[in-house]
Amino acid sequence: MIRLREVRKTYGRTTALDGLELDVGEGEFFCLLGPSGAGKTTTLKTVAGLEEPDSGTVEIEGEDMRAVEPYDRGVAMCFESYALYPHRSVYDNLASPLRSPRHRLPAAEARDRVGAIAELLGISALLDRAVGQLSNGQRQRVALGRVLVRPARAFLLDEPLSHLDAKLRQQMRAELKAIGAVRRTTTLYVTHDSVEALALGDRIGVIRDGRIVQTGTREDIWYRPCDTEVARAFGRPRINLLPGTVTADGGFRSADGRVVLPLPARVPAGTDVLVGLRPRDVSLHGDGQELTGTVYVTEVFGRSVEVTVRLGEQHVSLVAPRAAATGLRPDDPVGLAVRPENLLLFEADRPERPGRRIEKR
Repeated sequence: MIRLREVRKTYGRTTALDGLELDVGEGEFFCLLGPSGAGKTTTLKTVAGLEEPDSGTVEIEGEDMRAVEPYDRGVAMCFESYALYPHRSVYDNLASPLRSPRHRLPAAEARDRVGAIAELLGISALLDRAVGQLSNGQRQRVALGRVLVRPARAFLLDEPLSHLDAKLRQQMRAELKAIGAVRRTTTLYVTHDSVEALALGDRIGVIRDGRIVQTGTREDIWYRPCDTEVARAFGRPRINLLPGTVTADGGFRSADGRVVLPLPARVPAGTDVLVGLRPRDVSLHGDGQELTGTVYVTEVFGRSVEVTVRLGEQHVSLVAPRAAATGLRPDDPVGLAVRPENLLLFEADRPERPGRRIEKR
């Protein structure tokens, strides 16, 4: 549906997109994840035609977009800044795309379409209110509604939930997922939030320095991250990455000798590696590979507790049920159980690039 090939875009001496390759399937909800400055918004603007690439091609439904003006591309874009008319009513903001010369609808049909979208987003009671009187969450719904109200070949959403508080973000994620399931319109969704990407994306693309470094389902990204930087980007608490070397018997030993684990892949003895342990693959006591350490700090989050344990020179974070962590205090001795089948193994990080994942054999 949307295809970018070898797309390059520079602003003076700054390279925003560096040979970017991207495929978004028809009807797919595709999340593009990356930090600020990675090239996410430039990618959206290039698809929309608001930025012209220095080189490379952009195709929508197999059609080369190089000679196609933005208003003829059949895409609808939601900007991070909302870009609403603050002194106009919610109804007028929602109806504005249906009043343009190219997409004008009869007043009755436009009214029906606006009403349907307003009901879908739960803002029917706000239609007569001025946008300037709305909360951030309500403005966000209006901005999304203005994108959804006009039939489009693709929706382009630029960090649409970034200004909302945590509770509203969670609510809007659920609504966006439901809308995506109902509408099945191809959606390219940009975010810096890995929770959003995992919750919403049929597939996820990780962008770094203007290039896509990995594309896959949430399972691909979670269980098979291509390198340590991708592994660190997903999961809260972040993945534990323990430096050490491969032993003569094919196991792992940390630099201080306090952590000894079996390895999921054959690696030459003496190789410097990083072992990745997701916090949810480590538990207090129980069955599994046992490690011993002392409590460093605990933080309560509702029914669960994030526990950080000191293992010699290393710190390992895990998430435990509140009942299992009740009464733990700093410096208390604890035993940890590790699920060795879920270990991730990486090359050691280098200054020029993150450590790549080593495949299981």
